[in-house]
Amino acid sequence: MFESFMVSTSDSVIIQTRDLTRRFGELVAVDRLNLEITRGEIFGLVGPDGAGKTTTLRLLCGLLDPTEGQAQVAGHDVTREAEAVKDQIGYMAQRFGLYGDLTVEENMVFYGDLFGISDAERAGLMTSLLKMTRMEPFRQRQAGKLSGGMKQKLALMCTLLHHPQILFLDEPTNGVDPVSRRDFWAILYQLVKDGMTVFVTTAYLDEAERCNRVGLMHQGRLIRCDSPDVLRTRLEETCYEVECSNQRAAREFLQSCDGVLSVEPSGARLHLFLSPRRTSVEMLERALNERGLGPVVFERIVPSLEDVFIALIGKASQNGS
Repeated sequence: MFESFMVSTSDSVIIQTRDLTRRFGELVAVDRLNLEITRGEIFGLVGPDGAGKTTTLRLLCGLLDPTEGQAQVAGHDVTREAEAVKDQIGYMAQRFGLYGDLTVEENMVFYGDLFGISDAERAGLMTSLLKMTRMEPFRQRQAGKLSGGMKQKLALMCTLLHHPQILFLDEPTNGVDPVSRRDFWAILYQLVKDGMTVFVTTAYLDEAERCNRVGLMHQGRLIRCDSPDVLRTRLEETCYEVECSNQRAAREFLQSCDGVLSVEPSGARLHLFLSPRRTSVEMLERALNERGLGPVVFERIVPSLEDVFIALIGKASQNGS
């Protein structure tokens, strides 16, 4: 069903940046970014609003020129060969330009015409895409009357019409319900299985778990890049779940302790990262008890990506970077 989207699945680097930088006046939106992404992977760029994710995507798509540094996408320099880059990629912005008064089918026909796709080829592609996204029953529905998740599926179908090698998605499931998010990711997995490369930005740490590799971005800088499993299990710092009677007071005290990287609420408990070289659970427990904040129970846990990201931001702040 997906033969139309097959591309080479070699392990060659398909996206590469070297000290990629973009400034807007005194604001450094992207700061010396170095990345290598191989063909056929899902790469997630994760960070809060203002971290530089959208600017990075626009640089890689040739929509913005870098202030400094270089980027190559699908073998082409994004500055000198922007048009060649655009021929090889699909870019889905946060607000994709769907036409609400046109039907699903009419939107796809319109974008097919923009890409110069022949009528015969477009018909075959539309059939495959509608089946893949389970949008066949809605092909005659106006885009303005679709749910949020269906609009994202339609935007994705329009983006895929010209056989891109790489799919750039800017927070594609922002504001979409959980079921539609799951369906959307199932589609991405199938595309990657067929050989496509997907570069996705997201503020959802649970979505980052679905990626082959994740880049954690903060204030324009890439602070860590690896697989979700490695990010969770190979930090120098250790993570504990802390149970105590006075959570607020315990947190305020722990935040002031040497060797504590971060301490954040997690339901009725706290999640604590500490540096084993500078402190220990025994030292912290004794200090809490001396201040009348016991009893307290520490249990070592494998952190979530959200825990890791918060801890790494705290570490960057402590190091003054």
